[in-house]
Amino acid sequence: MKPAKTDPRRDFASASLPRHLARGALGFGSLVLAVVLLPYAWPVGLALLPVGLIALRGCPMCWTLGLVQTVSRGRLQRSCEDGRCTLTPSA
Repeated sequence: MKPAKTDPRRDFASASLPRHLARGALGFGSLVLAVVLLPYAWPVGLALLPVGLIALRGCPMCWTLGLVQTVSRGRLQRSCEDGRCTLTPSA
């Protein structure tokens, strides 16, 4: 039986955990800095908003989902039989 393929459009994982954490630091840092700078330098603050959203791939929840996928990649095996899918630890 072949393992089920994941749809790449639903995959938010990064190639490695350090890369994913760096994306998170850039994304969350940009969003926080954008909010802090809005009253003082609003053009810079507005310019930082898309940077943060692109780094997080859309939203903080998308980044969190990607973190879970990155950590679990290679540790869990998904298999589907008779319309029922299960997750089992990889051997």
